[in-house]
Amino acid sequence: MLRDSKSPPQKPSRLAVAFARAVSLLLGKFLFRLKFHNISNIPAENGEGLIIVANHQTYLDPFFICAPIRRNLRFMAWDEAFRWRISGIALRALGAFPVSLKRGGTLRAMLTSIEVLNDGGTLMIFPEGSREFSSGDLLPFKTGAARLAIEAKVPVLPVTIRGGNRVWSQDHKFPRLGKIEIFYHPVYYPEPGSSGQDQAKKITEILRKIIASA
Repeated sequence: MLRDSKSPPQKPSRLAVAFARAVSLLLGKFLFRLKFHNISNIPAENGEGLIIVANHQTYLDPFFICAPIRRNLRFMAWDEAFRWRISGIALRALGAFPVSLKRGGTLRAMLTSIEVLNDGGTLMIFPEGSREFSSGDLLPFKTGAARLAIEAKVPVLPVTIRGGNRVWSQDHKFPRLGKIEIFYHPVYYPEPGSSGQDQAKKITEILRKIIASA
């Protein structure tokens, strides 16, 4: 099992999160006719950690997906972005923690993620690892989210975003007007006693099928 003695990273600023949520909803509704489906599937804050797993289509996905979620949200961000003064301040205020692309960075990210989850936080992960611009079809999923769910013994909220690839395609530097829909699926609970890479692969495939179903 993974172990680390460090305390969880600083929690996000309520004011910054509220501002980001309000701006996301305003822009989403006005520019992209943003529509949420099945938000009743979003679990309320209960002191238990939660992993949000979603497909990835635009830079705006995290803001739109998290807009209706009233929980202690955290997410990973490239460590170099924290070196820039403005982005570093903004990322920390919104609850981000740095992830290094150098050797050993993945392990440190896993340890920090487990600390966040054990502290009752909510962690967003895009298992595709990159954005899908063209067709909107899912890319292969990495097993990191499933491994975290197994290690921290927390449930997973699968989320599907549709239309983002048409709103902000690879051919456009800026987003265009369009429609984005977000589907919140029922929470998935890994089987008690789950462990091992084979089980992580099984859970990953289950989550991928759920996300692809919307």
